[in-house]
Formats: sequence, structure tokens, C-alpha cells
Amino acid sequence: MAAFVARYARAFADVVTAGKLDTVALDRQLTDFLATWDGSAELRELFANPAVPTLQKVAILDKLNAKLGLQKELRNLLAVLINNERIGQVHEVALAYRAELQERMGIRQAEIVTARELSIEERSGLVTGVGKLAGSRIEPSFKLDTSILGGTVVRIGSTVYDGSVRGRLERLKEALIAG
Repeated sequence: MAAFVARYARAFADVVTAGKLDTVALDRQLTDFLATWDGSAELRELFANPAVPTLQKVAILDKLNAKLGLQKELRNLLAVLINNERIGQVHEVALAYRAELQERMGIRQAEIVTARELSIEERSGLVTGVGKLAGSRIEPSFKLDTSILGGTVVRIGSTVYDGSVRGRLERLKEALIAG
């Protein structure tokens, strides 16, 4: 991630927390803008075109905002990205902002890998256990990987907890070779 992405994300998170803005509504509006951005190659090309003056790009943003109804703080973030020729990285800024906000709220990202599909009850119990392990609330993402044979692999930040059958077999193999 480019350093400027983190700066924009932190600054926007500062604005959101200082203004005690509704983060759920803001996130929904950000998602709406990103869907519009992704759905229109013409819009992306127009904002990337250096021949189009910045004021005209901001005016187009304001016309788009009339339909999307973005909060002024989000509209201002997008205008700043346009003014600084960084609008092409809007997805990276949005991702970094969401991660920054979750960190401030004490929520950690956890990737949970299992060998089979889990029921709702199993997922809920696993999320509770991983939350206790992390010492915070977690935002889980589940992945299926049959190569782990069974058990679970959990990644929280750069820490990996390998409770998979494959991991246990590999550790047993290493112990037998070393012993």
C-alpha cells in the first residue's frame, strides 16, 4: 500500500470520528460510490484524463452526488482525491479507511480457513473462540481449503494459529526427523 493511501485513510477516519458521523450510513454511501465507479468505465476514464480540468471533474462529482446523496465529508474526500490526482486509488483508500476505522473500534480482521463448510452454529462458536484468542471483537472472513484435511487455520494480522490436521502432521514429521 502506498504511504499516501494510509494518510488519506487516517485523515478521513479522523474526520468521521471527530464528527461522530454515522459510520454505517457512511460505509453504505462509500459502497454505492464504489459500485458506481466500478460500473462506469467512462467515469473512470474521465477522471483519469489529464486533459479534463480538475474543476470540471469536481463538478461531475457534484452531479453524481446529487443522485447518490453522499454526506459532505465523503464528497469532500472524493473531491480531495480528484484535486490531488489520486481518485484512481479510491478503492485502496476505502479499504485502508475501513481497516483504520475497525482498528479504532477495537475490531480485528480474522481469516478463518476450514476443510469443510461450517454450519451457522459452528461459525458462531468459532468466531467467539477466535475473538477470545485475539482479545478483541473480530470481523471474520471464512475460506474453504480441503488441503488442510481437517481442523482450522486462523490468521489475525501477521499471526497464524494452525490447528489443521495437515499442520499437525507436518509438525509430527519434523519432530520425527529431528529426533
